[in-house]
Amino acid sequence: MSDHTILLKQSNLKATFQRINILENVEIHGHISIDEIYKQIIKTHPSLSLATVYKNIILMVEKGLLIEVPIAGEKSKYELKKENHIHLICTKCTKVEDKPHTKEIDELFKDMSQVESFELSKQQINLYGVCAKCR
Repeated sequence: MSDHTILLKQSNLKATFQRINILENVEIHGHISIDEIYKQIIKTHPSLSLATVYKNIILMVEKGLLIEVPIAGEKSKYELKKENHIHLICTKCTKVEDKPHTKEIDELFKDMSQVESFELSKQQINLYGVCAKCR
């Protein structure tokens, strides 16, 4: 049984070829838009509709398998759920780069949550700017 099949079953989702293909493409590309996923999938499954891809991605986001990464002025990209990290997002080329979450950041959020009596359930840090390649 593949890792993707196991992830789907753990999330109470059937391991359909559409879902497995979506997860494979997200894993290969790291951060990818729905349109890019669709372009990759129709190479091997030309009868698959864009609506089916959208529906499955939305479902996998709801189940916590995929994370939506908003891109300013562009369509969101998606990534596999993983440990907390920071996104550096280029506003010119839309490249998304992951950077590790530091102990200092964890402490800041913990302190802020305690001061505000706020129960933090999830987090996503997105920093927008221009990458070295686009500068």
